[in-house]
Amino acid sequence: PMSTAEYHHDARLGRPAQLANKMPQITAVFWITKILTTGMGESASDYFTHVLGRGLAISLGGAGLAAALVLQFSFRRYVVWAYWLAIVMVSVFGTMAADGLHRLLGVPFWASTAFYALALAVIFVAWYSIEKTLSIHTIYTRRRETFYWATVLATFALGTAAGDWTATTLRIGYLASGIMFAVIFALPAVAHWRFGLNATLAFWFAYVITRPFGASFADWFAASPKRHGLGMGTGPVTLVSTIIIAGFVGYLAITHKATGDDDVTALGRTPVAVGDAELRDDN
Repeated sequence: PMSTAEYHHDARLGRPAQLANKMPQITAVFWITKILTTGMGESASDYFTHVLGRGLAISLGGAGLAAALVLQFSFRRYVVWAYWLAIVMVSVFGTMAADGLHRLLGVPFWASTAFYALALAVIFVAWYSIEKTLSIHTIYTRRRETFYWATVLATFALGTAAGDWTATTLRIGYLASGIMFAVIFALPAVAHWRFGLNATLAFWFAYVITRPFGASFADWFAASPKRHGLGMGTGPVTLVSTIIIAGFVGYLAITHKATGDDDVTALGRTPVAVGDAELRDDN
C-alpha cells in the first residue's frame, strides 16, 4: 500500500491524488551545495551592505527572498533551480537579519544566537504539534512547505549569529571557527551511521551547523590579513561562490540526481529499514 507521504485527499475529486515531495534528495552533492550557499550568503550580504548601505540592502534582500519563495511555492513539485534560488536568497537575507540585530540595535551576538535558537525551537514545536512529523520526506502540502521554509530561515539566522559569536566575541577567529563547525557538522552523520541517531534529528542538527560552517570559511577568505583572513574581499568571494553553486545546480538539473520523489534517509543513505520506519512514524 502507498503511504500518506505519497498521497493526500483531493476533496473535489473524492479520491487520493499523487503529489511529488518538493524537497531534494539528501546526498553528498546536496550538502556541498548547501554549505556553498551559506558562504555565498555571508559574503554577498557583507558586499551589498557595504556598497548599497544597510537599509537598501536589507530591503532588496527581503524583496528578493519574497520573490524567490513565491516562485518556489508556485511549483507543485521539486524544481532544482527554483529550490536553490530560494535557498540562496534565504542565505543572503538570513545573514542580513542576524547582522541587523547586532549592528542596528546593538544586540550582542550571544543574545541574538539565543533569540534565533528560541525562534527555531518554537517553529519546530508548532510544526510537530500540527503535523506530527519534522521529516523533509513528507513536504507534500502547502502548510508543511511553509513550516519548512520558516525553519530554513531561522536556521540561517541562528547559524550566522552563532558563527559571528564564536569568531569575534569569543575571539576564536574565522578559520578556527570554520574548523570547529566542520567537526560539529560531522557528528550527527557519525551518530546516525554508527549509533542509530534518528534520521530527522540528525538532518536538522547538521542543517543548522552548515550555516556557521560555510560562513566562517567565507569570512576567512574575504577578511583582510589584519582580521586574520586571506584578504580576497567579499565581492570576489561572492562571485566565485555563485559560479560554483550555479555549476552544482546545473549538474543536479541535468543529471536529475536531486529528485524529491525518492525516499531516502536524512543523511543521504538509503537503507530500506530506516526509510520505511520514518514513513510509518509520519503516518
